[in-house]
Amino acid sequence: MAVVDDASLIRESIGPLMPGLDVVAAVATVEELVRRSPAVDVVVLDLHLANLEQQPDARQGIAAIRTLTHRGYRVCVYSQEERRFVLAACVAAGASGIVSKALPRARAEELFLEVAAGGTVVPQQVVGILEVLVRRDCITLLSERQRQILHGRARGLSYAQVARELFVSESTLRGYWYDLTRSLSDSLRGLTPGEIEHALGLAPGDLLEFWADGTTDKAEATEPADPATRKDWWRIGRSR
Repeated sequence: MAVVDDASLIRESIGPLMPGLDVVAAVATVEELVRRSPAVDVVVLDLHLANLEQQPDARQGIAAIRTLTHRGYRVCVYSQEERRFVLAACVAAGASGIVSKALPRARAEELFLEVAAGGTVVPQQVVGILEVLVRRDCITLLSERQRQILHGRARGLSYAQVARELFVSESTLRGYWYDLTRSLSDSLRGLTPGEIEHALGLAPGDLLEFWADGTTDKAEATEPADPATRKDWWRIGRSR
C-alpha cells in the first residue's frame, strides 16, 4: 500500500504501528505519488492537506481522489472529516473506502486491508444517505433482502443484530453486505447532484460545490489543480 499524508508523523508511523500493512511508499502529496507510480493494492489518502503555504499546488479532496482513481489506484480516504455529504462525495468521486482517523489503530488497519483486498468500506453517515436514496427509488437495483440489510445497517445495527432479524448467519450477511456496498457505491457514482438533491429534499445547487462531476481528462492526472477550484474545496472541505 501507499500513504499520502502531509503529516510526517502519520507517514512515518503508519507502517510500524500497523504491521499487517506493507507500506512501499509514504509521501506528502498526490503529485509525488504519481511521479513515483508505485504498484500498490490501495492508496491511503489524507483528504485535507493543511500545509498549503509550502505545498500551494498540492491536489487534495475530490481532485486528489479522481487523479488517483483515473490512474487505476484503489483509494481509501483517511480523514477526520465527519460531514456526510462530503464523505458521500468522496465515494461518488471513486473512493473505495473511507476510514476515520478517530478509529482505534487495529480497526483502521483491518479496514485498510479490506479495501486493499477489493472490498468497499462505507461509513455510517454515507450508509444513511444511501438508504434514503434507495427508499425514494433513486437507486433501484436492490432486491428486497438487500433493502432489509441496508435498512438495518442504516439504523446502526451490528452484523449480528441484522443477522438475527433476518434469520441468516452473520458470515452470510457479511457476504451480502460486501456485495451490497460495492453495488451502492457504483450506483452513487452514476447519480447527478440534481438527482440526489431531489431525493433528499435539498435545495438545487446545494451539492454542486463539492460533488464529483464524473469528468476526468489526462491533463488532470498530471497537471496542478486549478487554484480557484482548490481554494473552493479547501473552504468547504475542512472538518469543522
